[in-house]
Amino acid sequence: MFPVLLKIGPLSIFTYGFFIALGFLAGIYFAVKEARRLGEEPEIIMDLCFYLLVAAIIGSRLFYVATNPKMFLDNPVEILKIWNGGLVFYGGFIAALITGIVYLKAKKIPVWKTADIMAPSIALAHFFGRIGCFFAGCCYGKYCDLPWAITFSNPDSLAPQGLPLHPTQLYAALNNLAIFLFLFFFRKHKKYDGQLFWLYVLIYGITRSFIEIFRADFRGEFFYGTYSVSQVVGGIMVVVSLTMFFILRKQASSK
Repeated sequence: MFPVLLKIGPLSIFTYGFFIALGFLAGIYFAVKEARRLGEEPEIIMDLCFYLLVAAIIGSRLFYVATNPKMFLDNPVEILKIWNGGLVFYGGFIAALITGIVYLKAKKIPVWKTADIMAPSIALAHFFGRIGCFFAGCCYGKYCDLPWAITFSNPDSLAPQGLPLHPTQLYAALNNLAIFLFLFFFRKHKKYDGQLFWLYVLIYGITRSFIEIFRADFRGEFFYGTYSVSQVVGGIMVVVSLTMFFILRKQASSK
């Protein structure tokens, strides 16, 4: 649609980067607000968000590079140009999860209670990020003739031009917004620490795998010619989340 939001002389503000930044700010704002509601230290959440942000950007970019190595072999400098799209959510999520656990363990802060504080913020931030994908044209969908099909015409767009496509970026954005709203209302009814976070992982893993069916952009080699990398990772996440439900519920009942 509109890959470049604003140009000021030689300076270009890319729409994708703008919405990524907006998403992180919105996520941090909600996480800090939620920490205050639960009587937790907002400063701890702010510090944690900084480390998660760095880990998420690095992890999501490296995951994308790993699934598209040929694209960067001839011009490694392109690895740094994240404003052109190319951030794989699962790569960032896994990197941020590991970083968060290490940080919270080192600070002796309850891991899963804090993860529950962060869960709605992840979905909220991701909602804005997918809006950025839509404007950049990355993560585009397959050809379709549905009434809500989107046709990209901007020559700077990463999507094919002149063809009606599934607006998979908007599917993903609305999916994340729905998950955020669900977690927002469910958060006051959770039974044990970690339930909200792993519920997010479960729902996202299922819904993301479904949305993948409609995507047409290159996302690495398919497993058995059928399943994308994100679908495989999503399936693993579903199994892990169900396992964590069992473990955390058992731990909570034993206390």
